Amino acid sequence: MSKDLIFLLQYLLPGFLAAWVFYGFTSFSKPSQFERIIQALIFTLIIQSVVFIEKSAALGFGVISHLGYWSDRTEMLCSTVTAFILGAVFAYFANSDKFHNLMRDMGITRETSYPSEWFGAFLENITYVVLHLEDERRLYGWPIEWPSDPDKGHFILKQASWIDEDNKEIVITGVSSIMVDVKDVRWVEFMEKTWEENNEKKFQSTTA
Repeated sequence: MSKDLIFLLQYLLPGFLAAWVFYGFTSFSKPSQFERIIQALIFTLIIQSVVFIEKSAALGFGVISHLGYWSDRTEMLCSTVTAFILGAVFAYFANSDKFHNLMRDMGITRETSYPSEWFGAFLENITYVVLHLEDERRLYGWPIEWPSDPDKGHFILKQASWIDEDNKEIVITGVSSIMVDVKDVRWVEFMEKTWEENNEKKFQSTTA
């Protein structure tokens, strides 16, 4: 049983490595242990298929030019490298939404690759935000970090200022950045990019 278990773990290790790379490069929450094993099996199936193609190509090239022998160590190295690349590729498509965007254009799905609407909103709206706090205060600033999960984490705002009841800004002086717990935020406003137009006008006036 111990030998079979060791063999099974060695067989699944490339799949676990690919899953580890994927979750390390994305904001998806890690699933349960059972689901991780299922994912490792799926990744392992893909990795083994790619390694089989790599082995066939290497043996075919070996007929023309001899570079060495295909051994267990060679297969382990190829599996490791392939697992890392596969996890990185899956993470790239999950973070960029390119694959799901193609599927939406084809009418196959209406979903995005993002882990939540919260994550997608912050990724698509790169602009100043207004945080409406639980005590009804409003905080304005540029988010340099924000929580991937709407239930836990912190915002970090630069150029922060309070907004009073008359919609006037009260600049927080002497502060480089401010951290706010997401649990203290009721909702978030994404501001229109009027600041880009103002910066462009200032640049044109200085160069004129």
